Amino acid sequence: MNLSKKNIREREFYNKFHLEKKTRLEDIFYKALYNLSTDFYNYLKNNTKNKDVLDYGCGEGITTEKVIGYEPKNISGIDISDKSIVNAREKCAKLNLNINYDIQNCEATTLPSESFDIIYGAGILHHLDLEKSIKELNRLLKKNGSIVFVEPLGTNPLINFYRKLTPKSRTIDERPFLPKDFTFIKMTLGEITVKYYGFITLVFFMFYRNPKKSKIYKIASIIDKWIFKFKFLRFLAWSVLIVAKKT
Repeated sequence: MNLSKKNIREREFYNKFHLEKKTRLEDIFYKALYNLSTDFYNYLKNNTKNKDVLDYGCGEGITTEKVIGYEPKNISGIDISDKSIVNAREKCAKLNLNINYDIQNCEATTLPSESFDIIYGAGILHHLDLEKSIKELNRLLKKNGSIVFVEPLGTNPLINFYRKLTPKSRTIDERPFLPKDFTFIKMTLGEITVKYYGFITLVFFMFYRNPKKSKIYKIASIIDKWIFKFKFLRFLAWSVLIVAKKT
């Protein structure tokens, strides 16, 4: 497996992360993206049955274990972190699940071309060389196949300022998405839909615990949906759900 210096840094960071199993301060904010997570899993639930599916940057297989319950025809998971894959395989064996895990460089895998109907990931593409990874996704997808990814957006100045204040919480090579990245995905694959999340829900995150049961979260989420209808306000979002189709 050929790895760039960036690939090696990413692997070492996540090998250490999974070995130490430390929680991050940023984890308290993720409840603000509850509706994003819901939409992500709903898409997978509604589109992966009887399909060939790839978890792209699977980590320890938490999402893979959930998606196999949606009855895909076949499901595989790949990750650059060998520690993550070892842990994923161990859990898979204990749970008696039919998942194929493999250590791969997501930018240049050894997987066969046109192998998958659906490829998904959460917080992975912004760690990679986007041009290489999107071209690789295009190679791996069957015709009319789709990708679905959850990724951070890099356009809110306050969120970017917080990122600068907390450099140890992420690798030095991370690069949240910019509008030009969506253009590149569309040019490469053919079709793209982007949904925006996490502004008012993030601003008021201290005022609710369980977003599923919170009226405050529900109202904040409705306001966010209204705000993000306007293109000139979408820069305020924290994260996006990207669905793109190979045509």
